[in-house]
Amino acid sequence: MPVIEELIRTEQDGTISFGNYKLETKSKLQDFEHDGDLYKVKTFYEITKLERNGMFVYESVPGTTVEHFKVTDDSVTFTVEGAKDAQITVQLEDDMDYEVFVDGAAVGGMKTNMSGKLVAGVELNEGQAVDVKIARK
Repeated sequence: MPVIEELIRTEQDGTISFGNYKLETKSKLQDFEHDGDLYKVKTFYEITKLERNGMFVYESVPGTTVEHFKVTDDSVTFTVEGAKDAQITVQLEDDMDYEVFVDGAAVGGMKTNMSGKLVAGVELNEGQAVDVKIARK
């Protein structure tokens, strides 16, 4: 999976892709319009962060490349790649139970905190993309 040279883009299937974990210096792009929302991405090897309309959506430490990021009423799905294991935080519904799947395998149930954030560790190897799905129970 290649990095996203333009930092963020819309895919043919209507999803978005963002991030470039190979950048040595922090880069950002703001006011990227997608489906009537404005997105801002900050990315480099240490962190990748995505905001929608000024609100938190996604963050990984260290930085990652995310493809086909899609949010529905009851799930978030995306493919992620990075140079090493990452801690990924996504914004979901407050105080709700979710099941996390990595490459189709359930890795456990998690509950969001009062601010709706869910934190999951994902094992990554450079050059190998991993599918992630977080679904409300």
